[in-house]
Amino acid sequence: MPKKGRRVKRSEGQKEEEVPVKQMKMENGSSAPLCFDSPQGFFQSLISPVGLDQFFQHYWEQKPLVLQRSDPALASYYRSLFQLSDVQQLCGRGLRYATDLNVCRCVNGKKKVLNKAGAAQFSQLKKDMEERKATVQLHQPQRFKDELWRVQERLECFFGSLVGSNVYITPRGSQGLPPHYDDVEVLILQLEGQKHWRLYQPTVPLAREYSLEPEDRIGPPTHDFILQAGDLLYFPRGTIHQADTPSDVERSTHLTLSTYQNMSWGDFMLDVIPGCVFDCMRRERGMRSGLPRNLLTSPSGAPDVNERLCALLRRLADDVERENHELRSTAMKRDFICNRLPPYLLDPAGAEPAGNPPTLEDTVYMRFKEHLLLTVEPSQENTDEATELVVFVLHSLKNKRETHMMGASDDDDDDDDDDGEDEEVVSQGLRFPLTHVSALKQLLSSECVPAAQLQLLQDEDKLGLMLGLWSEGLLCVCQTSQ
Repeated sequence: MPKKGRRVKRSEGQKEEEVPVKQMKMENGSSAPLCFDSPQGFFQSLISPVGLDQFFQHYWEQKPLVLQRSDPALASYYRSLFQLSDVQQLCGRGLRYATDLNVCRCVNGKKKVLNKAGAAQFSQLKKDMEERKATVQLHQPQRFKDELWRVQERLECFFGSLVGSNVYITPRGSQGLPPHYDDVEVLILQLEGQKHWRLYQPTVPLAREYSLEPEDRIGPPTHDFILQAGDLLYFPRGTIHQADTPSDVERSTHLTLSTYQNMSWGDFMLDVIPGCVFDCMRRERGMRSGLPRNLLTSPSGAPDVNERLCALLRRLADDVERENHELRSTAMKRDFICNRLPPYLLDPAGAEPAGNPPTLEDTVYMRFKEHLLLTVEPSQENTDEATELVVFVLHSLKNKRETHMMGASDDDDDDDDDDGEDEEVVSQGLRFPLTHVSALKQLLSSECVPAAQLQLLQDEDKLGLMLGLWSEGLLCVCQTSQ
């Protein structure tokens, strides 16, 4: 067990050196509250004193960052995010094993799950921690704690990616999980007590899956340190890690924030290339020419298929490279917007339509810009007419915080009261003709827009666009001073 130091050990082969850990300095001895004014300001305050440029140039997807801070105010704030007493309170709300929490312990390099059946009782959880040295892992605590909702909502806005979390409560002299790596970028916030961490060189850099790694395969740690309340750790996906609570500490509570799952260039290509092919097929006769006969049933395929496919791919790349060719991401955008947290609004009425409906004489602005996006994609209607492109305005105002990152809900299919009357509402958003895309981008890029200046030819289209957005809670009339 390492000593309680303030230094990080890095080893490369036979060479080992000690590097001082960055200390977080507070001005005038004051606390360092996180800044929630903007997503960028929030993340900057979270990783302070490291700057955003420095973080993304030297650490993001490259190497771990350890921020050990000796600041009582920051430690107090971290502690308020989640404590063991919160588990006791939540058990009264019906936490269930496996669904809401796991009880586990690392035994001989393997994860041993100690879950019971049904609802969790705090007395049993405490007994498992004290007598069996078990770790309590709580899934997605932002569903229950308002401040964690606030934190993760800001992070999802900053990254443009889903952000999940787990809380780990591990008793003294114990370890919950064996060495492993994850398929997500990880931020660790130490909330209570201390945790001893060891990080190892990735065997699969920027991994796309979770995997256990035997200790006899991973070599010596590249980082070996202890986190205390108020400290922060970041490491890229694929980083092998393990952590235990020192024997002289009552327990450790830490929060794991994870993001950037399936957010690689490869994932983006899988998303946008079908749209590029669709567009190219409409223009290029060669893309519409038929395949050789029996290509699909041939065990080996025609010898010139690869050559022909490469030629078509080069033509597709040239087409994408043309100026003003817009890539259309649809599946990734929909997945993000449909599954992310709603805006941080403790009063649900804050997402309802605000003020009076807009008129053509008003000046208007978009609300909740950080929680909506546009997609351009083929119409989903089944008709005998040629496929047309339409624009969707998707938003997360109606998302349920209670099911965030918990998978599909059984309730999703029950809301059929409208009997299909409002066909414009699709996947928590609105559908408009493609001719409306310029006006929508105009609204998103401007503070306020006079309704008469919306980039649409017909006044009825301008009014229809504004009323549709207003009814979803996305548009307001600018208040002018008298």
